[in-house]
Amino acid sequence: MKRLLLSILFGLAASTHALAAAVTLATEEYPPFSYRDGKAIKGASVEQVEKVMKDAGIEYKIEMMPWARAYALAQNTPLGCVFTTAHNAKRDPLFKWVEPLLVDRNILITKKGSGVAARDLEEARKYTVGTQREDYTEMTLKENGFTKLDIATDFNATLRKLLNGRIEMMPISEIYFGKLKTEQPLEMVTVLSTQAMGIACEKNFPSDLLAKMQAALDKLIADGTQKAIFTKYGLGSAD
Repeated sequence: MKRLLLSILFGLAASTHALAAAVTLATEEYPPFSYRDGKAIKGASVEQVEKVMKDAGIEYKIEMMPWARAYALAQNTPLGCVFTTAHNAKRDPLFKWVEPLLVDRNILITKKGSGVAARDLEEARKYTVGTQREDYTEMTLKENGFTKLDIATDFNATLRKLLNGRIEMMPISEIYFGKLKTEQPLEMVTVLSTQAMGIACEKNFPSDLLAKMQAALDKLIADGTQKAIFTKYGLGSAD
């Protein structure tokens, strides 16, 4: 009997370890928040997630893939999460949330010299706007009456289309735009939305792990680490 009990206890311990080790955090190529540098995955959001998971004592892996696949993984895979994910009313019941990795405005931008001009979203609707499949901006644009949409697989593909004149506008994080406009001939048109961005986890994700992750992120924000990470990547504060 004692041997059986010990066997059960060891089995439970092994199961718990396996559970923690199975946590998968999916993200997309969206520099400087997440991007590949050789074989390494880096970025302002990636650094925060790595620190959160290490400080929480949870074993994890980060995988990079197209956004639609990453989003589906977090919905359908036990212990699966996706970041950096905009938290809105439609998505709220689909996931459990750890946030914010940042609070940001999303703006519509165009290529300098394109002649595109709009004082508000009503005027912006007449233009062709590019975005990424299953990205929250696709939903936001549709909810705001945009019908001339060009859907790509990832952010970089959309940006190339904008620079090549194949689309007239695209949505982008205002924080990131502050950096990107120093590297590319781009300019702001108008504000699309404001939202908190975080880690979205499968709706049955264990509450104890989620609480540890949130506590680690809260500490990261409170002690100034989040702000330091944004500064490192040439970004503004998440405040």
